[in-house]
Order: sequence, then C-alpha cells, then structure tokens
Amino acid sequence: MRNPHRLHPKFSIITITYNAGNVLEDTIQSVITQTYKNIEYIIVDGKSNDNTLSIIEQYKNHITTIISEPDNGLYDAMNKGLRLATGDYLCFLNAGDELHEDDTLQQMVHSLTEAELPDVIYGETAIVDAEEHFLHMRRLSPPENLSWKSFRNGMLVCHQAFFAKRELAPEYDLRYRFSADFDWCIRVMKRSKTLHHSHLILIDYLNEGLTTRNHWASLFERFSIMCKYYGCLPTIIRHIGFLFRSITKP
Repeated sequence: MRNPHRLHPKFSIITITYNAGNVLEDTIQSVITQTYKNIEYIIVDGKSNDNTLSIIEQYKNHITTIISEPDNGLYDAMNKGLRLATGDYLCFLNAGDELHEDDTLQQMVHSLTEAELPDVIYGETAIVDAEEHFLHMRRLSPPENLSWKSFRNGMLVCHQAFFAKRELAPEYDLRYRFSADFDWCIRVMKRSKTLHHSHLILIDYLNEGLTTRNHWASLFERFSIMCKYYGCLPTIIRHIGFLFRSITKP
C-alpha cells in the first residue's frame, strides 16, 4: 500500500512580515494560488503600522493562522511560526519572496520518487527585482548531493528553497542577527539522512532582503558559523582560496 504522506505531504508555508505592505500581496498570492492544496499558511507579523495588516485582512480566509505582535527580530518571529506549524515540511517564505510558479509545490511533490519522504527537499532560486523581473539565477548553485559539509563552500541552497521536515527542525539560534538561517540549515542537515534535489526553480527571491542590506555583518556571522562547524583554520584557508581565485579569474 502506498504511503499517503509520500503522495500528499503537508507543507507549512510561513511568512514573516513587518511593514511589508509594498511587497506582501505578491507573496500571499504566490501561496494561495498553488495548484497543490495540502498547505497551511501561517503569517507572523511584528505589529506593523503600515498597510500590512489591511492586506492580510483581505486574504484572511486563505490564511490558516495569523499573529501580529512585537518580536525580537526576524528569527524570533520565525521561531514563533515554527512552533505554530503542523505540516510535514517547513518553508519560510518571507514578504517579498514568492513560490516560482503556481504549480511549484505540485512539481516538487512529483519529483519525489522514493518510497519514503526525504528529510530535506531543495532546489534552485531565481533573483528578481521589485517589479518581479528576472535578474539572474542565484550565484551559488545547489549541489547534486547535498550534505551539512556542503556549506563549507557557502550557503549553496537559499534558505527559502530549503524545505525541511518539521520533526527535524530546531529553533533558530537568536545569537545570530543576520545568518541564523545558515546555522539552522546546517543543523537540519546534520540531523538528516536523505536530501532530495528537486531540480526545479522553487523560489523567486527579492533582491533586497535583510541579509543583502547587512551584507558585511552577515558575512562575518557566516564566517564564525563555518568556524564552529568546520574548524577555524580550514575555514580561513578556504577563504584565502576563494579570494585568490576571485583575483586571478580572467
């Protein structure tokens, strides 16, 4: 007998917002128009004072859970969403980002071929501008065989294109202000046995995220996270190699 969860896993899509009225509606639309319907949609708002809440109100019949209250930053809000989730998989789709196509989740489920659900499903990310125009594919590309050691070479999978089994997902480490997602993905992968490359573009990522606006602080945090998991000396040597290749690249 076929496993019904393999055929029809439930996705918890979690959107974090704060004064995101100018970009939120497209994000919501990308979720509620999915042809795949075994979804719960959770919005965690940080007590916005723009038109964010009025937009959420327009779509409340399509949203499973809505909370709006002050938080201690993006990753604190993500932890709230994680605690509310009941799906087989988690996806953190922040305001401004979108699922790539209306049938993205359906295509992703169809890409599963094994008898059991993988611990992680991942894929590609397209970078778009504020008008949703395609700019380019994400610079770092997912490897065919992903493991926790893969992130020694950087965050090869965009956080939004990384669907983790809820039962394996820890809370985000709030010591990190800009790169807790990097640390979180590594911890998920260390707990995982099977990681499935969907070979699909899963996410349209808005090119103005928190990490983009705080680029250097994010890089410093990522460096410290790499040192924690992969050792400081190997991390330093690897970064020297990255720098040398970028200088000598024709």
